[in-house]
Amino acid sequence: MSNSGPPMRKALVIRHVHFEDLGAFADPIEAAGYRIRYHEAGLDPWQGEAFAEADLTVVLGGPVGAYEDALYPFLADEREGLRRRLSAGRPTLGICLGAQLMASALGARVAPGPAKEIGWAPVALTEAGRAGPLRHLDNVPVLHWHGDGFACPAGAERLASTEICPNQAFALGSHALGFQFHPEADGRGFERWLIGHAVEIAGVPGLSVADLRADAQRLGPTASEAGRRCIAEWLAGLGR
Repeated sequence: MSNSGPPMRKALVIRHVHFEDLGAFADPIEAAGYRIRYHEAGLDPWQGEAFAEADLTVVLGGPVGAYEDALYPFLADEREGLRRRLSAGRPTLGICLGAQLMASALGARVAPGPAKEIGWAPVALTEAGRAGPLRHLDNVPVLHWHGDGFACPAGAERLASTEICPNQAFALGSHALGFQFHPEADGRGFERWLIGHAVEIAGVPGLSVADLRADAQRLGPTASEAGRRCIAEWLAGLGR
């Protein structure tokens, strides 16, 4: 008699730049029984059916604007795929650009913020944020790396904010979660961020590669452990 156990569920992960991967989220997603497959945005042919049918989709960050369809046509496919998944109540996770695309798919505005927010700092949780999986991130410095922001979509709950960015995370029911910040960043691969974003870092007054690196080494381990606990709890709550 075969004792192979239940079949692995499928997690389709949309990646826009190679160094912004699942990071600390990979282990808890696999531990929850998902087989991870990356889709390289702009390179791999869009597979709308696979996106719709995946047991979990994750849309990661990237340095393009969620509103730049004319320059990056693949964004329109991602947004439409997200609109369909969200309206169907399918498990969906977005980080940074991914969360912005989720917000846009839900009809919310995405636009440049008052300033770029880059570096390690805590978010302020709302009451709803403290009552759910984000409670693991309370008072934990996490990585911020964005210039754009989103309005909280209609029907969603705002979970976290910072002074620069009032909408740092939102939930839509129990099936959809969007982060403007990067709770998946673990510090171990952070050197790739410093290389990949070298031009952007150089253009922000007062921002230092050395300081960002030192903060990642000092704060990354705690942030990654908090991020793992956060996403593990969210995954455990899917379908409830």
